[in-house]
Amino acid sequence: MRQTAKSNVVLVTGILLATIAASSAQSPFGIGRTATPAEIAGWNIDVGPDGRGLPAGSGSVSHGREVYQNQCAACHGDQGQGGVGDRLVGGQGTLATSKPIRTVGSYWPYAPPLFDYIHRAMPQNAPGSLSNEDVYAVSAYILHLNGLLPADAVLDAKTMTAIKMPNRKMFVDDARPDVNNSACMAGC
Repeated sequence: MRQTAKSNVVLVTGILLATIAASSAQSPFGIGRTATPAEIAGWNIDVGPDGRGLPAGSGSVSHGREVYQNQCAACHGDQGQGGVGDRLVGGQGTLATSKPIRTVGSYWPYAPPLFDYIHRAMPQNAPGSLSNEDVYAVSAYILHLNGLLPADAVLDAKTMTAIKMPNRKMFVDDARPDVNNSACMAGC
């Protein structure tokens, strides 16, 4: 009986090695396939602090209020005051205190990453389910609640990049050598 178990292990190992050798000939790592341009475009949704990557579309503060009430208020509170989810509003002037309140309006240095985060991660129960127009609208509403946009504002790629966040000049470059990879700052 022991001999049979050893034979089975040897047989399975041989089959595995043959499979790996055969698949190695098909691609560099022997698994998967090259992604198509359409597949890459579907995942290439990042938005930089300068607004690079913001998609077409727009959204108003009033539409954002509706979307926010339906998709966001249960976690973040009806006025962005927080609850199960993070607080989104207020905190201006508290960052230098012993109890800083980090919100979109007090802490974030740039507005475009707000679109990026909402688009990727919200609502928590269905991330990525909001349209670009809904994301622009919710972003507009959150920025409005923080006093950064008027009630009649419409937000799009151009207007979002023009917003000067209150904490923009308080962020500094990280001079630690282990986080500064200049070799990969362009064309990576």
